[in-house]
Amino acid sequence: MDTENLYLKIRDILVEQFDVEESSVTMDANLYEELEIDSIDAVDLLVQLKEMTGRKIAPETFKEVRTIRDVLDAIAVS
Repeated sequence: MDTENLYLKIRDILVEQFDVEESSVTMDANLYEELEIDSIDAVDLLVQLKEMTGRKIAPETFKEVRTIRDVLDAIAVS
């Protein structure tokens, strides 16, 4: 899955499951401050990303994630 398609999937998850406004979802949107994702939501997002990509992001790596771009970079290196 290429980066653009993965970004669109992440956006859809955030909008549909976490009630985030679609217009708020950008590559540089901060998950915690701007999109108001909490730690439980972040774990749920991780699980869904693993199911979608088949890649597991290490918890240590995800702790460093702040933006959607960071999520995409973490998936790329996992």
